[in-house]
Amino acid sequence: MRLYLKHMFFHCAVAAGAAVSVASAAFAADLSPVGLWRTFSVTTGREAGAVEIKQVGDVLVGRIVKSIPQPGDPVDPVCGGCEGTEKNQPVLGLTILKGLRRDGDMWDGGTVLDPRTGTVYSAEIRLDDGGRLLKLRGYLGFSLFGQTVTWIRAE
Repeated sequence: MRLYLKHMFFHCAVAAGAAVSVASAAFAADLSPVGLWRTFSVTTGREAGAVEIKQVGDVLVGRIVKSIPQPGDPVDPVCGGCEGTEKNQPVLGLTILKGLRRDGDMWDGGTVLDPRTGTVYSAEIRLDDGGRLLKLRGYLGFSLFGQTVTWIRAE
């Protein structure tokens, strides 16, 4: 009887381990950047606000839902360097991420707007640390010649 119980315990432990592995793999595959992200100033490192990312069809879009002025910044900034319909629009509420599509474990093919300058960059994002961190890379031309910023998922 004791040998039977040990044998059953071993099989239950193996089955439970396999179930956890499958569940973890499924969770990792289903990680999504959809949600609210805390952003940080590239120059000061201080929290700069929050961006809400939503999925619209098969693309991601992200808009600024909170803006924290940095030292020397105007209280209600506008995108003076932007072109088209975004020119001189308030930064708060501005859609800065557009057209990102899933490509394996990343999203790319879209753009990111820097509301400080009005410059539009090609963009790609990747999740890290179990979906807690978002790595956003903006670049002109080649991804090699760009900059990566890290956002933290708001909880």
